[in-house]
Amino acid sequence: MLEFDDHGIRGGVWSGCVRGANRPERVCAICRGEVVAEAVLTENESEGWDVTVGLPSSVLSSGVTSLILVAGDQAEGAATQHLGRLNLIAGEVLDQDLGVEIAMLRSEIELLKREFRRQHAGK
Repeated sequence: MLEFDDHGIRGGVWSGCVRGANRPERVCAICRGEVVAEAVLTENESEGWDVTVGLPSSVLSSGVTSLILVAGDQAEGAATQHLGRLNLIAGEVLDQDLGVEIAMLRSEIELLKREFRRQHAGK
């Protein structure tokens, strides 16, 4: 079983560290069911492997894009292990989604405040 410590994305490169008993044969990023990038694995001092995945510009677009990092062969029927997920959000969708999320949080806070006041008023 492999564990992935996600170090995030910087300069179009997703990085992290994989730890486990054996070095994975192949690690790749999948977007919309297709392999979009192969990871480069380099051994590090903490008994694991540093993982870097250069993200192609084709995965960047307005809206929400999810990338899944998997270890193993993508051949049909072959076993793979899900290591991590990276969600990329860009464009106008981001503004709309955040606005809706903030409105929902505000309404939930108002509901909690009313309920809290009602319970402490002894009703």
